[in-house]
This record gives sequence, C-alpha cells and structure tokens, in this order.
Amino acid sequence: MAKGHRSQIKRERNAVKDTRPSAKISYARISVQKACFVLDAIRGKDVQTALGILAYNPRYASSVIEKLLKSAIANAENNNGMNVENLYIEECYANKGPTMKRIKPRAQGRAYRIEKRMSHITVVLNER
Repeated sequence: MAKGHRSQIKRERNAVKDTRPSAKISYARISVQKACFVLDAIRGKDVQTALGILAYNPRYASSVIEKLLKSAIANAENNNGMNVENLYIEECYANKGPTMKRIKPRAQGRAYRIEKRMSHITVVLNER
C-alpha cells in the first residue's frame, strides 16, 4: 500500500529530476522489433564505438538511431557540459507507438489488413 495521498506520491516522484543527457524520437516509422535489433548492438558501449557500429550497420533503423545518438551527444556537450570521450550509452529502448492500419486488396474481393507500426525511441547517456 502506498503512503500518503495520490497527489503527495506524484509530488515526490516529480521532485526527483533526471539530469542525464538524453534524446527521444517519437512516431518513428519503424517497428519496435526492428529498432531493438540495432539498440541491442549499441547498449552499454561508449559513444565512439556505437557511432562506428551504426555507420556500418545495413539496417534502416541504424540511420535513424545514429541521428538520435548524435543529438544526445550534442545535448550532453551543450546543456550538461560533459566531455564526449567519457560518454557511454546507459539506456536505450524503443516503446510501441500508434499503428497505421491500411487495406490490401486480395483475391475474390477480400481485403487483408496491413499494419504499419511506429515506435518511440529513447537514448540516455552518462559519463564514466
């Protein structure tokens, strides 16, 4: 059982601010499963190694995540004054976004549904 009123619990939760540099892309036109293949490859690596992995990865998601990682590095440098050589990827994850539903005509007047999935991708950095 939680202590206190709901507003008190929310106030305590919101009082703790996360100061780690991060970047987020919402409504990326890529499925969560496909994004996670690339995110698993770079999780826990330092940013220079991660940029190298993303540059030579043939998947479409790697170009999207590379742009996102560069944005997170710029946020760390400009907003938090961190040194780029000491940065590493502490967290990176993809959450499910909305799904666009489309119709594909099939034989004998039938219609099959095509689901075009989206995701929200987040990259959080930290200093070693």
